[in-house]
Amino acid sequence: MIWPAADYMLDGTYAPVEAVWRAWADVAHAIAAFQAVSILVEPSQEQVARRYLSDIIERHVVPVDDAWMRDSGPTFVRDSTRPGVTPAVNWQFNAWGGLELAETAADNAIAARVAGFADAPVLHSSMVNEGGGIHVDGRGTALVTATVQLDPRRNPGWSRENVEAELERTIGARRVIWIERGLTRDYGPLGTRGHVDMMATFSEPGVLLVHDQRDDGHPDRSVSMALHARLSGERDASGVPLTTVSLPAPTVLRDAEGWVDYNYANHAVVNGAVIMGEFDDPHDSVARGILRDAYPGRQVIGIDARPIFALGGGIHCITQQQPTA
Repeated sequence: MIWPAADYMLDGTYAPVEAVWRAWADVAHAIAAFQAVSILVEPSQEQVARRYLSDIIERHVVPVDDAWMRDSGPTFVRDSTRPGVTPAVNWQFNAWGGLELAETAADNAIAARVAGFADAPVLHSSMVNEGGGIHVDGRGTALVTATVQLDPRRNPGWSRENVEAELERTIGARRVIWIERGLTRDYGPLGTRGHVDMMATFSEPGVLLVHDQRDDGHPDRSVSMALHARLSGERDASGVPLTTVSLPAPTVLRDAEGWVDYNYANHAVVNGAVIMGEFDDPHDSVARGILRDAYPGRQVIGIDARPIFALGGGIHCITQQQPTA
């Protein structure tokens, strides 16, 4: 993880700063109850992080710009030719196609720094990509969105074939399922322009948990319907038909900034648990039950994710896992 450091996160414009610090700390401590957690801390934020984080959280004081480890950090993979080795894919990062509020100088060094802390070899990629822009089943199937990977501000001139070839080289993707666009809020000032981890995720090979906005008054109703239609009848890299499970969207539709992108698909799976976002919403308990069924043997831990979503992402976005070698 990365402790919040960006000005737009800490000036109170989008969420009270105390709520931001508390949300990041709550996620870190929830995960630490099940497995080791390391967090990068910008030097100017070291004292704040020390107040909010217990000593069970390993801290590395290094320069950082933002706090979305999923995106600026590496994507760990297993190398079948080198048992016991988990290379770290270092994507090119340009702040989601050049968002005005985001910096990239320090964040571009994060993937290599994390790989060094993890004693993992670095696998460099020439593609601008973020970890939130892909979802995989671990067996060769990947989900992506066209507005991310084919964004001319990210990868000008790239084709779907170019993207698929690079995903095969770096993460072993043999089947890439393209989704045309993301949720409406994701195209706003703090948006990623279509990250797939706000829409769907594999709970296991062959099973997709899919965001389902059911309110006709929300613009994501049509996005959600198109998403379900796109995934219906799809097959994975082995040719097996995919099963989709609906995750009903929270009932709240708007906040002070406009249409919300609140969803339960953006959760983090850790050893023995699932860390899910909650929104003080009647559907929190519904989603908790669905996730409990989808991840048998894991506890489902809810964290108030509204301060995180106010800044443009969710719990999956602020975390990144390293597989066991």
